[in-house]
Amino acid sequence: MNWTLALPEIVLAVIGLAILVFGVLRKQDNVLLCTMLAIGGFLVAGVLVLNGGQGVGFNGQFIADPFANFNKVLILLGASLAAILSLDFNEKQGIGRFEFPVLLLFATVGMMIMVSASNLMTLYLGLELQSLSLYVLAAFARDDLRSSEAGLKYFVLGGLASGLLLYGISLVYGFSGTMDFAKLASLLTSPEMASPGLIVGLVFVLVGLAFKVSAVPFHMWTPDVYEGAPTSVTAFFATAPKVAAMGLLLRVMSSPFGHLVTAWHSLIVMLAIGSMVLGAFAAIGQSNIKRLMAYSSIGHMGFALAGLSIGNADGVRGVLVYMAIYVVMTAGTFACIIAMRRQGRAVEQISDLAGLGSNDPFLAMLLAGFMFSLAGIPLMAGFFAKLYVLLAAVEGGSWSLAVVGVLSSVVGAFYYIRIIKVMYFDPPAGAFDQRAPSLSFVAGATGLFTVLFFLFPSPVVDAANFAAQSIFR
Repeated sequence: MNWTLALPEIVLAVIGLAILVFGVLRKQDNVLLCTMLAIGGFLVAGVLVLNGGQGVGFNGQFIADPFANFNKVLILLGASLAAILSLDFNEKQGIGRFEFPVLLLFATVGMMIMVSASNLMTLYLGLELQSLSLYVLAAFARDDLRSSEAGLKYFVLGGLASGLLLYGISLVYGFSGTMDFAKLASLLTSPEMASPGLIVGLVFVLVGLAFKVSAVPFHMWTPDVYEGAPTSVTAFFATAPKVAAMGLLLRVMSSPFGHLVTAWHSLIVMLAIGSMVLGAFAAIGQSNIKRLMAYSSIGHMGFALAGLSIGNADGVRGVLVYMAIYVVMTAGTFACIIAMRRQGRAVEQISDLAGLGSNDPFLAMLLAGFMFSLAGIPLMAGFFAKLYVLLAAVEGGSWSLAVVGVLSSVVGAFYYIRIIKVMYFDPPAGAFDQRAPSLSFVAGATGLFTVLFFLFPSPVVDAANFAAQSIFR
């Protein structure tokens, strides 16, 4: 069975259960200790991922390869940063409970199973383990009406997406006789070998996964959930789950259905163009910075889908580089958002940033750097993320995607630079409260990566290239 391939997931699950038992048996809250144990678990899992073996286990249902390992490292990085950001925020918001790191751990286990899935059933189990944890996290501030509403909306729409995905899986199984990725790839060596029913099943699977990456037109949950959920949860939503869903989408489209690229190419192109355009224009009118980041994430997932639509290793490499940079700069942005606290109360309006350049030059400089990077300004990490994806699109002949990507970046630059304008040129709105060292650490570390990426791009690019090649062997 070779169960050691899943050792990182097993370790995280055991730590999650241990924290759960510990939290229940202890009378007083030990949130700090529980969260530090979770962060330690993420670090241990990361070491196991980097030093673990490769192969197929659990009777062909679980695969450990460079592609899975690259995505797992990104997932663990996003989860670790979200856990660090939750330390200060949850305590001040009165939601510091031991269940939070437990849910983070179980959601992360589900995500890691997703990117290692080599069977449609494993895919679904990992997706549901992640989703059930995220539903609870969205409504974690149970005394806050907005958080309860966010959790309910995400649960209802997530349940619908899961149903569509499961229906698609049943159609694929019914018309092919297998759910194993390798067997599907050998059966579907040309588009002529796929029956119309199987193509319909593939479309339903794609719809279910498109919901998880909040691609247009399956994005309707994103702004409300981002705004309503506690900001520490939103930081988690915007990083690790996006990597897991995109990694799963890359594996499903490239491995079992890779030879059917002509059947799904147009659909991915439509999702990519719709996401890039809506993400660029819908964010312009937003006054809440968390809603703005929601539409920003929709646009960024459009860029990632543009790389997927190429259907080759260069496109997948572009997506992996994009996701690595996206996780870092998004986590840094949310560290700055969590630091937006005035007189003990969290504030979320863009207008609340007025005068930050004079009140807190360090925080303003970091947030300006992240905004420039998200906009794709040259020499920032976000520029190279878009460059690799758009180069793959041009080399693959998808000029329309490249043109739409460039134009949407120009439009999107307006609302990113508007935040910088508010920070440095609007009349001051009052200084923020002193922030916790954990926020400064996350913002500073991610800020350094974002600004200095152009000096040392090769480790990320080479790792992404190696991971992308492995999925097409």
